[in-house]
Amino acid sequence: MKFLFDLFPVILFFAAFKVAETNRESAAAIASGLLGSLGGAVDSTQAPILLATVVAILATFGQIGWLLLRGRKVDTMLWVSLGIIVVFGGATLLLRDETFIKWKPTVLYWLFGLTLLVSSVAFHKNLIRTLMEQQVKLPEPVWGQLNAAWIVFFTFMGFANLFVAFSFSTDTWVNFKLFGGMGLMFAFVIAQGMFLAKYIEEEK
Repeated sequence: MKFLFDLFPVILFFAAFKVAETNRESAAAIASGLLGSLGGAVDSTQAPILLATVVAILATFGQIGWLLLRGRKVDTMLWVSLGIIVVFGGATLLLRDETFIKWKPTVLYWLFGLTLLVSSVAFHKNLIRTLMEQQVKLPEPVWGQLNAAWIVFFTFMGFANLFVAFSFSTDTWVNFKLFGGMGLMFAFVIAQGMFLAKYIEEEK
């Protein structure tokens, strides 16, 4: 359930874009009503990505509001994600330039990777170990390998997002943002599980 909750803005971004793509004229009218005061009428080619960006920003605010209303702790990375979507999404809306929202996943991925790297090198703290050590016991070198693997993965995902975003159509990028990103994450987690399996068996 948490995985779906974390994906909530991405799923709504995808859905909003696809719905707007099917009827661009109506989408342009709605977008113009929402964003007209920021820069005039929105044309039909821009409307899908702009409306999807508005939905993603609102969905991220909704996530945090839901957690606060239920008295639950808001993860630091969710606050960071909100800040990034507001900055890059806001720039997309103000400047009518989809380049900014296309950079948003890359910035988030690289920020994750940089956080793991800086925590390990500067503060000698392995955040992957902090997250997982209650579930599994591993030799010290393996924790370092896992941390390095996540850093490499997040770095790769950032570059993959840029490659798709600026080598293919916006529609292809939107598909990749949800299905490609989710698929690569599943593949990486499965590979990680296979790597850890022998240590789990040894512990048993």
